[in-house]
Amino acid sequence: MPQKTIVLTGASDGIGAAAARQLAPSPHRLILIGRSIEKTRAIAEEAGAEWFTADFARLDDVRALAEKISDAVGDDGIHVLANNAGGIFGDRTPTVDGFEKTMQVNHLAPFLLTNLLLPELRASGAAVINTSSIAHRLFGHIDVDDLDNTRRFSPNKAYGDAKLANVLFAKSLHTKFHAEGLSAVAFHPGTVQTNFASDSSSVMRLLYRTPLKHLLLIGADKGGDTLRWFIEGTPGETWLSGAYYDERQLTAKVNPQVHDADLAEALWQRSAELVGIPAR
Repeated sequence: MPQKTIVLTGASDGIGAAAARQLAPSPHRLILIGRSIEKTRAIAEEAGAEWFTADFARLDDVRALAEKISDAVGDDGIHVLANNAGGIFGDRTPTVDGFEKTMQVNHLAPFLLTNLLLPELRASGAAVINTSSIAHRLFGHIDVDDLDNTRRFSPNKAYGDAKLANVLFAKSLHTKFHAEGLSAVAFHPGTVQTNFASDSSSVMRLLYRTPLKHLLLIGADKGGDTLRWFIEGTPGETWLSGAYYDERQLTAKVNPQVHDADLAEALWQRSAELVGIPAR
């Protein structure tokens, strides 16, 4: 198996931590990213991985993280960037950057990180893997002029919009860079038994806190194995670039906005404007 340099965000808990443990026996170089120093260090030591921390609710953290990763990989480049960090939160809360937290943590921060690492990704013909959710189809409807949902906020809609943005971002990466060799995909890992939604006022948190979770949710190890499958897979063989998968299954059950190429481009341009990077 060829060695890959893999950057995995959201690696301190849930499916990210599970995927890191599963990748540990492989020859790959793992660079794990988490918010908690203690949790991220523990998983990295267990997996024999390098690690950095960043709070995606602070875009300056993301900018600093990109510099650290770039310095760490040097000329080796990055073969896989797994944008796995995210979550659903409570009432509408602005970050220090002035954006609604759900959209920033789930979309704007990984959008910024990916763009800042594009030189390393493009040089390696990398794969960018976005952990999305079925919520993109159930709750999402993006208005690029109101990404913060100032007019119509609920925790579920904010999360659905952000996860829809993950799918559209993968499609845009494919459209813009696949001819150069970069691939991108978004996937729903299954509804996983983790601490997801624990800090949310969403009704979804009730499912995660009751005995029903043992009947309706899958374990983090299974979700992590799906993430690992994408990470170790070969684009064009294991999975198709520009597509959305429900777990490991290519599916046509997507939000209708996924097929709107103009919306995908508008979202890219608006996101670039908000995080302060040049449009591409």
